[in-house]
Amino acid sequence: MRILMFGWEFPPLSSGGLGTACYGLTKALANRGVDITFVVPYAVEGEAEFVKLVSTSGIIKVRRINTLLKPYMSSKSYGEVRRKAKGPSMYGQSLFDEVWRYMHAAEKIAEEEDFDVIHCHDWMTFQAGIMAKKKKHKPLVVHVHATEFDRTGDTGVNQHVYEIERKGMHAADAIIAVSNYTKNKITRHYGIAPDKIHVVHNAVERSEKSFSEISALKKDNKIVLFVGRITLQKGPDYFLYAAKKVLEHNKNVRFIMVGSGDMEPFIVEKAAELGIADKFLFAGFLQGDELHKAYQMADVYVLPSVSEPFGITPLESMANNTPVIISKQSGVSEVINHCLKVDFWDIDQLSSKILSVLNYKALHEELRDNASLEVRKLSWDIPAQKCIHIYNQVLERNSIKI
Repeated sequence: MRILMFGWEFPPLSSGGLGTACYGLTKALANRGVDITFVVPYAVEGEAEFVKLVSTSGIIKVRRINTLLKPYMSSKSYGEVRRKAKGPSMYGQSLFDEVWRYMHAAEKIAEEEDFDVIHCHDWMTFQAGIMAKKKKHKPLVVHVHATEFDRTGDTGVNQHVYEIERKGMHAADAIIAVSNYTKNKITRHYGIAPDKIHVVHNAVERSEKSFSEISALKKDNKIVLFVGRITLQKGPDYFLYAAKKVLEHNKNVRFIMVGSGDMEPFIVEKAAELGIADKFLFAGFLQGDELHKAYQMADVYVLPSVSEPFGITPLESMANNTPVIISKQSGVSEVINHCLKVDFWDIDQLSSKILSVLNYKALHEELRDNASLEVRKLSWDIPAQKCIHIYNQVLERNSIKI
């Protein structure tokens, strides 16, 4: 089976959970004999594409389109990137012009490639997928990792983004949602019949590395960790307010925030205003070994998201033997049980649960050990099998089965 896949990012260049999910799923598909051409935006010079053999069964060929598009980009951030770019005249005047330019570049790739199904990840790629479907008359599957309602917290929805999302979902032969939480948002906000939407939960690659060195910060303190974009969707302000309450009961706690985003200046200023800035460490964006070290150094990981379609970071924490506390407003809460769950807005409960994990050794060890066993069952082979089943369904409707 041959898949033409459009995405936002692909490791080693990755800035969040979407890149991690695309890589894990794509590698598992290749291991099951699926050949994939993965089209990804890169503002780079040099080779236009490269081929990476992932397994003896399937091949992943990554094709690059020279564009300024990046994951989680807004109109404002696109404008800033464009002003700094070399040769800006070749790029779109606005974010949506650039998405349009990407679509036409993708059309050329669709003409050149042989494929059976088109698979698109999130809104920036939907128009490219629609164009490829029209060009080659192949079935289209769109994969929804987040909606505009998640990114904006249901307020300030960008109507242009919403219309692209809606158009892509209605044009698709099938929709993959990363959780039932996301499926319900799609049916409610986009007018899609539930039977068109297939829930395929994300998974995680288990960490095989152990880092024994202990940070000086760890010697005299308990560590509470946040990993994610520091934006409205991820609830960093609730993490901050819960931290204030935790510190009222235990001064020997340090809070590490890994990531960056538009709310970072607010969080830094508010931490100073609350008098807890000395208890916070802003580590910036981490990946690879540095991220695994952060997970393993922490005593507890917290995901306080306001609206989280899935949330791979708790699985990464569990894979690194660190207990987790997650928002009930998250898709990952549908697949894990050996964790503590709380409404994102309930900072009293959140702070209480943090203190419980920090103070009660038996609870900490029970969560750690059971979560480590639970996460081993969540391999990428499971979502890969589900995707192949969906591919065959849409091909059957087109009277073709691979």
